[in-house]
Amino acid sequence: MSALLEVEGLRVRFNSRAEAVRGVSIAVNKGETHCLVGESGCGKSVSSLAIMGLLAKGGQRTADRLAFGGQDLRGLSERAMSRLRGDRMAMIFQEPMTSLNPAYTIGSQMAEVLTRHRGGSRRAALDRAASLLGRVGITAPGMRLAQYPHQLSGGLRQRVMIAMALMCDPELLIADEPTTALDVTVQAQILRLLMELQRELGLAILLITHDLGIVARMADRVSVMYAGEVVESATAGALFAAPSHPYTRGLLACVPIPGTIARGAALGSIPGTVPRIALGFQGCGFRDRCALADASCAGAVPVQRRAAGHEYACRLEPGWGERALGERALGEQA
Repeated sequence: MSALLEVEGLRVRFNSRAEAVRGVSIAVNKGETHCLVGESGCGKSVSSLAIMGLLAKGGQRTADRLAFGGQDLRGLSERAMSRLRGDRMAMIFQEPMTSLNPAYTIGSQMAEVLTRHRGGSRRAALDRAASLLGRVGITAPGMRLAQYPHQLSGGLRQRVMIAMALMCDPELLIADEPTTALDVTVQAQILRLLMELQRELGLAILLITHDLGIVARMADRVSVMYAGEVVESATAGALFAAPSHPYTRGLLACVPIPGTIARGAALGSIPGTVPRIALGFQGCGFRDRCALADASCAGAVPVQRRAAGHEYACRLEPGWGERALGERALGEQA
């Protein structure tokens, strides 16, 4: 059975000199949570905006395949695409304060979603909006409908964005850093809410994050992005059990684990920054930051298959990480 969302060879550029997304391929099945993870600047958000057809002016999108529910999105007119957005496909943006219109009440903005896509009366749309606000844990939803975005806290605005995304019962929900800038208690509440809604509604979720703790808790599958391309893709269990790309291992090494780091010791980090990739770039984008890179990394990068559904783009053969750990342990014993 084909995936609900199929993306193959997605590329995005904003000028003639650099590419923000380079050949990204992902698939999201019904009822599945697929996480896109990586540092800021890796192309995660741009990929999601390209899928939704929401690139900024000047952005150019190409893909070998871009389909939703079997429908090819590449040739759709803007009018046809706008009928999908907010209806069968919905998105929670990274910063709700800038995504909600400060000049309109919460009720007006939520009701517009339903009346635009499904028709019906404004009263019925407001009733549904109040029901969904209550469903996402907002007290006194009727009162909140009459408020403006600036009158709500960050956590409440994020819940409003989730409720707004659910107004038309979408099949796919793209959540771009839905817990950014929220305190840890509210983060946990938002994540729990998304998991509950997924179980109840059978949502497919494409979750964009740089937080590996969220990935471990939420993901069925994970795609690790670096410098505009997917460098490793696997089920969540396989990725955490056997990370195979040096970048993935570097990300995991940056996660502090209580009880394993001495007080005052330096936390893990990856030296350098994500590069800006010029058109025609060849080789591994991570090679300038990778301690294991050699001259061959400037050439074509092979795709290694560790197991069914677990692939990574690197010259290092499967099992290199486990062998390195074994050699280190032997050295310590000696």
